[in-house]
Amino acid sequence: MAVKIRLKRMGAKKNPFYRIVVADSRTPRDGRALEELGYYDPVKNPAEVKIDVEAAKKWLKNGAQPSDTVRDLMKKYGAFGENPTAGPESKPAAEPVTEPVKEQEAEQEIEQEIKQEAGQDKDAVQEVIE
Repeated sequence: MAVKIRLKRMGAKKNPFYRIVVADSRTPRDGRALEELGYYDPVKNPAEVKIDVEAAKKWLKNGAQPSDTVRDLMKKYGAFGENPTAGPESKPAAEPVTEPVKEQEAEQEIEQEIKQEAGQDKDAVQEVIE
C-alpha cells in the first residue's frame, strides 16, 4: 500500500482550510485518512500551520511520501529536521572528487581541440578549391 502525506480540503467555498493527513494514495483527496497530523489555514495572515512533528517523522521513516505542498510546509516548520530530502533509507551524498581540475590545463586542451578542428576545416576547403 502506497501511503501519502497530503492535504485534505475542508472549509467553505472560497474559504479553504486543510488538514494534513496520512492516507492511502488510492483514496480520494477528501476521503478516509489513516491519521491526521495537523492542519493548515492559508486564509489567516500569516498562514497558520500546526504539525505533529513526531508523528510526521514516524510516517516518513516508515516510507510515507509527502505531497509537494506538504513537503514545503514540513521544511518550513521543521518536521524534516536536518535533511529534508531524506527518505526512510537515505544515503549520504556522494563524496566530491578530490582532484581539483586545473583551469589552465583545461583551457589549453580546449584550445588545442579548436586549433585541430580549424586545421581540418582549412584542409577541407583547400581540397574543394583544387
